[in-house]
Amino acid sequence: MDILSLHQRYEEILREINLHNYRYHVLDAPLISDYEFDQLLVELRTIETEHPEWVTPESPTQRAGGAPVEKFTKVIHPAPILSLSSGYNLDDVRAWYDRLQRIDDRVDRADFTVEPKIDGLTVVLHYRDGLLIQGATRGNGEIGEDITTNLKTVRSLPLRIPVNPSGPKPPAYMVVRGEAFITIKDFEKLKKRMLEAGGKAYQNPRNTAAGALRQLDPILTASRPINLLVYAVVVSDDGIPMKQWDRLNWLRELGFPVPDRAVYCPNFDSVIEACQKAEAWRDQLPYEADGIVIKINDHRLSRDLGVVGKDPRGSLAYKFPAREVTTIMRNIGVNVGRTGVLTPYAMLDAVEIGGVIVRQATLHNFDYISDKDIRIGDRVMVKRAGDVIPYVIGPVVDARTGEERIYEPPHVCPVCSVPVEHLPGEVAWFCVNAACPAQLVRNLEHFVSRGAMDIVGMGIRIVEQLVAEGLVHDVADLYTLKGEDLLKLEGFAEKKVDNLLRSIEASKAQPLARVINALGIRGVGEVGAADLVRFYPDLDTLSRTTVAELMSIEGIGPNIARGIVDWFTRPVNRQVLEKLKAAGVWPSHKPSQRSETNQALAGLTFVITGTLPNYSREDLKALIEAHGGKVTDSISKKTSYLVVGENPGSKLDKARSLGVPQIDEDGLNRLIS
Repeated sequence: MDILSLHQRYEEILREINLHNYRYHVLDAPLISDYEFDQLLVELRTIETEHPEWVTPESPTQRAGGAPVEKFTKVIHPAPILSLSSGYNLDDVRAWYDRLQRIDDRVDRADFTVEPKIDGLTVVLHYRDGLLIQGATRGNGEIGEDITTNLKTVRSLPLRIPVNPSGPKPPAYMVVRGEAFITIKDFEKLKKRMLEAGGKAYQNPRNTAAGALRQLDPILTASRPINLLVYAVVVSDDGIPMKQWDRLNWLRELGFPVPDRAVYCPNFDSVIEACQKAEAWRDQLPYEADGIVIKINDHRLSRDLGVVGKDPRGSLAYKFPAREVTTIMRNIGVNVGRTGVLTPYAMLDAVEIGGVIVRQATLHNFDYISDKDIRIGDRVMVKRAGDVIPYVIGPVVDARTGEERIYEPPHVCPVCSVPVEHLPGEVAWFCVNAACPAQLVRNLEHFVSRGAMDIVGMGIRIVEQLVAEGLVHDVADLYTLKGEDLLKLEGFAEKKVDNLLRSIEASKAQPLARVINALGIRGVGEVGAADLVRFYPDLDTLSRTTVAELMSIEGIGPNIARGIVDWFTRPVNRQVLEKLKAAGVWPSHKPSQRSETNQALAGLTFVITGTLPNYSREDLKALIEAHGGKVTDSISKKTSYLVVGENPGSKLDKARSLGVPQIDEDGLNRLIS
């Protein structure tokens, strides 16, 4: 590239970065991902290194961020709130260290700290005589916004230090720097509440925290689950620890929340080791982090090393591989799951996220596409975290060209071409063809599972073999399998074939509730099947039911009722039933006559969570029902008791929030007796 073209490219990058800075820091509406922004900065710095005479005060390398918005009072920071230079691999980290060694030979003997780089909103907190007197955003590094009233709603922020009277005495005046954020778990809960209330959720925890702290109404801020971590002292008029590791401990003793993942490194080799380990604990953090910060432990040495532009030489941000990037969505495909649910997915221009090349990402459901106004041809933001399937966060609306196309959900199953079903008020669209090839393997896997027909020895691999060889085309074909057909399959010997055929034959004796569950009718699991057999003694009777009859049963709403009726009216499903009946899989149910003495739990509804010491889930459910109680899968205000075992799940939290009583196994036995 000639000198004129290079200078034109330099000016183009300046314009792009300043635009993206404004949209990210002022509008909270970025057009590109953090990774793409960082790459622009890398290119800019490379050009400026070659041509330092081109650098002007307007260059992004000479400033720390964007200008503050106008709705809050401006605050001039007592010292610059500096940014950090970035490294993207271990070679960058070693190059940073080599530069420092050439500047000051004390670096050879330096120790370091490594701290998580929290992806939140930087805040600057002023304390005088131990009292919080002001809190501000970082703004452009020189001038921020006064958000004191909003920050006071953050419960982890100490209003007075030390929090513990026995703690160290704070300086008469000090300013500290921290990061306000929302944990991943709290963000998911908040997003769900916002969507259920008909509102629009933020795209990520960082934007949520930033938006909440920049609200004019502090009551709204207080309703957001914002947290805080403090990691630096900006200024202080009294003596404070001069080692970063000691300073973190000192801040902790004063009552500030500090990063618990900070690591002390006695030498540079241990810094490299910490960088290598950081990727492993990235997904263990409760909050989003886009890297780690490497700091020279000695603040005197770090200060003597000076600043380049707006970046202190003594610190480096080691960035994790990007998790959020933008790319073009070329089309939308549809997968069909075991229960017939149609799930849309994005077909993308290949892009690297977190070291993995991604060409497809989930779109969750068709309502999600509509609510987010995601269109074919959009530039979309895509996220991948840990082992989570990549998903589309949403479109970059401002990048639209007008050529994007609105997507229409399919009217027929993309695999079997049977018309799909979408019930009013439900999110999912369904293919209700039980013989749909896309559903067959998963339908069979469910049919033979322990909670259904319990065909011992038939796992997913055998199911896949049977389907691949064309031996089964629906669940009823399992009962027509012959030994000579199975012996032809890889891995099958006479003993294995005999055991499998005996298990298939034994499954014919399974009770009606298990057969109903095994059929995989949408919305009908173990609990729903148990409810149905109290009113329908066999499959013939159930197949003739109506929506009105089903809705008279407690726990069955209109959508499940319509789903049951629709399943039995489909010709392909009726054919499966006829084949099952011909094979002898046609149980009937006779309600047991219970005495008055064994109905101690009559009228009570139970939910089970965790592992019980003396009962399996099925045995405990049978025990409760034998004494007149009812077992459901989900907690509600109508739940009488939550039976809690070891390692309970989220049901325990929900029970507490709804005021539902909790009992253990002994408590249940006392109720019965």
